[in-house]
Amino acid sequence: MNKNALEKISYGLYIVSSFKEEKFNGQIANTVFQITSEPPKVAVSINKGNLTHEFIEASGYFAVSVLRQETPFPFIGNFGFKSGRNVDKFANCSYKIGMTGCPIVLENSVAYMEFKVIDKVDAGTHTIFIGEMLEGEILEEGEPLTYSYYKMVKKGKSPKSAPTYIKE
Repeated sequence: MNKNALEKISYGLYIVSSFKEEKFNGQIANTVFQITSEPPKVAVSINKGNLTHEFIEASGYFAVSVLRQETPFPFIGNFGFKSGRNVDKFANCSYKIGMTGCPIVLENSVAYMEFKVIDKVDAGTHTIFIGEMLEGEILEEGEPLTYSYYKMVKKGKSPKSAPTYIKE
């Protein structure tokens, strides 16, 4: 079986964020997809070992910031290759608190949305959270960053906790 065929599935790159009590966390995710239009719902896959997973479980809410194509590597690395258990990912980032209490990353984002968790599916190492959209806004015009662009043009990699990680 050639798992590299999975790399041909199209994705975007997003920051999924949430909160627990007074703390914020966010992570890079590429498995965010719309599942219904009325009411608008999305699904997002989050590794059970990630702090963001713990925060979504605790709060029942998550936000999604759609990254712009020009997002620099250090910014992606801050949210994608560091743990919120060790660093404050929001310390040097422009963000606001949304209506749900979730931190919303404004920097390098073309849009954001906020969701209330209405269901979840156990997918082994990951949980698929299904959220109903409560709020959303276009922040700037521009091309969203796709996973294909990240891999092919920026030569980016996936961390071991990502659903798209393939051991080389």
